[in-house]
Amino acid sequence: MWDRLLTDCHVATMVASPGNPLGLFPNAAIGISDGRIVRVGKRTELAGFRAKEVTPCGGAWVTPGLVDCHTHLVFGGTRANEHAMRRAGATYEEIARAGGGIASTVRATREAGADELRDQSRRRLHALMRGGVTTVEIKSGYGLDTAAEIRLLNAAKAIGRDEPVRIVPTLLAAHAFPPKAKEGPAREAYVKMIVEEMIPSVARAGLATSVDAFCENIAFTPAEVERVFTSARANGLPVRLHAEQLSNQHGAAMAASYKALSADHLEHLDPLGARAMAATGTVAVLLPGAFYALQETKKPPVQLLRDAGVPIAIATDCNPGTSPVLNPQLIMNMACTLFGLTPEEAIAGMTVNAARALGLAHDIGTVEAGKAADLCLWGVGELTELGYWIGLPGPDRRIFAGLDS
Repeated sequence: MWDRLLTDCHVATMVASPGNPLGLFPNAAIGISDGRIVRVGKRTELAGFRAKEVTPCGGAWVTPGLVDCHTHLVFGGTRANEHAMRRAGATYEEIARAGGGIASTVRATREAGADELRDQSRRRLHALMRGGVTTVEIKSGYGLDTAAEIRLLNAAKAIGRDEPVRIVPTLLAAHAFPPKAKEGPAREAYVKMIVEEMIPSVARAGLATSVDAFCENIAFTPAEVERVFTSARANGLPVRLHAEQLSNQHGAAMAASYKALSADHLEHLDPLGARAMAATGTVAVLLPGAFYALQETKKPPVQLLRDAGVPIAIATDCNPGTSPVLNPQLIMNMACTLFGLTPEEAIAGMTVNAARALGLAHDIGTVEAGKAADLCLWGVGELTELGYWIGLPGPDRRIFAGLDS
């Protein structure tokens, strides 16, 4: 006997086939046991199976639970003042060089008490969950020393504890340099700390599932990132990269050489980088919220990614300075209207491809037997509405591990 049977629904399995990119399965039913999907089939075929609970879905569309594969959700304070500075004409680089940007959030995060930090972050997590997110990646990066980075990773785990959500913690120690360590021996000492102390400590404690870095002319050089990646791989952690956001540092190709799970942002990606990503299966994570907030004009080369066969994911990039976004449906719409993704690509970008970007495609991101029963039920006439409405409030029903949440 199954634990639950969802009936009278249409399913976007996200298992693509020729002519059916979303794997649409109309007039379907879904069997669930022990928090996992045991069968997806025609409603008439599954009608004879017994279940402890039968849930009529009223013709709703069912998708996998949404996966937000790039966030900086745990932080203290806001950077609303920088929003005003940008409106007055200041650039991202100018704000950062003046002591704003990431450095200001580092200060606010360090000043926040443990309870305050968790409470602020949990409110943001709840907003994403209301939008249908069942898996959320959370990066550190606002600590900039070993103890502070570990504090953030522990906070990321803590806010998800006892919540119906999957937290995927990422070490982003190579996010920015401490104010007094931007050049010379102090800079080298900080990189050495990441490589020889932070990454091994985090790996031993099992606090992160991957290591990320910010490769940019205002952040870490490709050579510094390679040292970080070498340490990550030596300590058994896969890598990801903030790449080609403000300039072309050839970070995407370098990340692909380390078999990175993803390269994120990519506004300045070139054909060499796209081909390298395609060759290793590195996912392109596009972040339209940051593009919008920074009023950028150079868009990521979506057609280049398509032509190269690079999987495209999208994410909120929720952070206090450059993407204060808490609505995944808004990101779907932005991906379509700002970057030119199709609605189908946007849905895949927050389900199956986002799962790939986290190395979790074996467990989430599609609706098929054996996967986690993380689902969203949408009371829409057609699924393309998910990329059409500007800031849809979220699904009619959110299911995590087989239970309504």
